[in-house]
Amino acid sequence: MIEVASRSRGPAGGEPAPRTGRARRGSTAPRGSVNPRGDAAARPARVERPPIAPGAANGRGDVVQLQRARIVSAMVDVVAERGVARSTVAHVVARSGVSRRTFYELFDDREDCFVAAFDMAVERAAARVAPAFGEGAGWLQRTRDGLRAGLEFLDDEPSLGRLGIVDALGAGPIALEHRTRVVNVLIDAIDRGRREPKAAGRLTRLIAEGIVGAVLAVLHARLTDHEPRSMVSLLGPLMGLIVLPYQGRAVAEREAARPTPKRRPATPPVADPLRDLEMRLTYRTVRVLAAIASVPGASNREVADIAGVADQGQISKLLVRLEHLGLIANAGGGHTRGEPNAWRLTSRGIDVERTISRETEQAATG
Repeated sequence: MIEVASRSRGPAGGEPAPRTGRARRGSTAPRGSVNPRGDAAARPARVERPPIAPGAANGRGDVVQLQRARIVSAMVDVVAERGVARSTVAHVVARSGVSRRTFYELFDDREDCFVAAFDMAVERAAARVAPAFGEGAGWLQRTRDGLRAGLEFLDDEPSLGRLGIVDALGAGPIALEHRTRVVNVLIDAIDRGRREPKAAGRLTRLIAEGIVGAVLAVLHARLTDHEPRSMVSLLGPLMGLIVLPYQGRAVAEREAARPTPKRRPATPPVADPLRDLEMRLTYRTVRVLAAIASVPGASNREVADIAGVADQGQISKLLVRLEHLGLIANAGGGHTRGEPNAWRLTSRGIDVERTISRETEQAATG
């Protein structure tokens, strides 16, 4: 349970460990950047506008991180719905709102994307389990607290739990390697029971391997059950199984008889406004939404200047499409009255833009 994230992931920065002998896509800097056409001296003077708000996607690198996060999240959803064997790149691309070309710029293939999703699931689980395991006074309490945190994570995030415990078994050899590293960390944590004063003599690491295998088998069965049941209710019985070789029958029976702990309040799931968005999350789309959020009432030209889109024809087409999707609304008089457009985000647009900003920031901080 300890150091799960650091051992299962690659170098610092949050990227999954690279494959041996294979170059990972999306690791180099994006090709160039979009600059407005012409220089400031050639343009009429305008009122200085505030920059795009902090947290918004301020460059292609930020958008790439957002697109990558969306693809990984889509992989989790698709695998949860269809199973890993029936999940394809086409399914993931359709769910994520990112183009197939972008997918292959960021990932080698389906397994590469699955491994990224697996590593993300491990990181989230470790964020819950590792602190709990590290706070106890002794191996017994630390194991109980860590196991409880892990079971509560499975109750709160069943899709991530199933992906890591069940689906990784059939996702390919690289996914199995990542899963094996995590399992070895868990075995090391349980094997520390040999050093406890009450531990019987001549115990070996094989005991811990068997215990972890048995616990994972129980969790596998629960996660594949058609009728979901509480995972934290397994805390007592699993603790009895774990401690028996190290603490003896009396302690094991006492642990197994412990009442099921009261569930800590879980954060309710938040609806994803990007899930049913009928357009792709491109660099320009993200920048335009962020520009309108920063400058409500901006005209076409002002939006183009802030977003870094030089072609007025392209910005006009994009604004019309965003309006048709209900993300922005024109509060100005328009060309029929000889007035410039004045674009503002709708309530749906605000939800989408905030979600993009939040996910971009989370992806950037890894």
